[in-house]
Amino acid sequence: MSTEIRAIFDRIAPVYDQLNNWLSLGQHRIWKEMTVKWSAAKPGDTCLDLCCGSGDLALCLARRVGATGQVYGVDFSPNLLATAQERSQRHYPQPVISWIEADVLDLPFENNQFDAATMGYGLRNVVDIPRSLQELHRVLKPGAKAAILDFHRPSNPQLRAFQQWYLDSIVVPMAKQMGLKDEYAYISPSLERFPTGKEQVELARQVGFASATHYPIANGMMGVLVVKKMSDE
Repeated sequence: MSTEIRAIFDRIAPVYDQLNNWLSLGQHRIWKEMTVKWSAAKPGDTCLDLCCGSGDLALCLARRVGATGQVYGVDFSPNLLATAQERSQRHYPQPVISWIEADVLDLPFENNQFDAATMGYGLRNVVDIPRSLQELHRVLKPGAKAAILDFHRPSNPQLRAFQQWYLDSIVVPMAKQMGLKDEYAYISPSLERFPTGKEQVELARQVGFASATHYPIANGMMGVLVVKKMSDE
């Protein structure tokens, strides 16, 4: 990821959860639970959460895998990782999570290491989407699934217009009040550049995933890409 994007996420770390709340109309925790369910993580599994942010998905995964499991939360923002670690320490029993500062384009893990993986609001911001999917494919065990949640531009023109109004009229003014208007300006361009669900499925197949399905949610303003690695690789 670019140092510019890393700097943005370091600066918004203190209000990252509020940002997700505003952007998702307060629904992001429900969608994260759905994402973890789609990853098929189960008790005792070793799981990976990429672009872990302040730790929501990693904590969901930790609840699912239990004391016999292990979760690795990876992010390139040290400030967000510090927030995630602090949040996890407030949970009892203490979740088994390792917080790791790393680039999703060059993961510090062996091949075939993880039983399941998630990624929330991260794929849209990586500088090389095929490379990040390739790295995810590499570190998953044969037969393992990953679920990737992100914002989208809806194909319906009215919903696109509503989304743009919401960003311009609600999110940006709130960000401006907190002195973070410039940091939030990246959201609209990142949505314009982001591949559609159909394009994401194609990219996932190109890097070697045996199956890939994109599930639109929230009238197409969100989506979850669910991918599975071939069982006999």
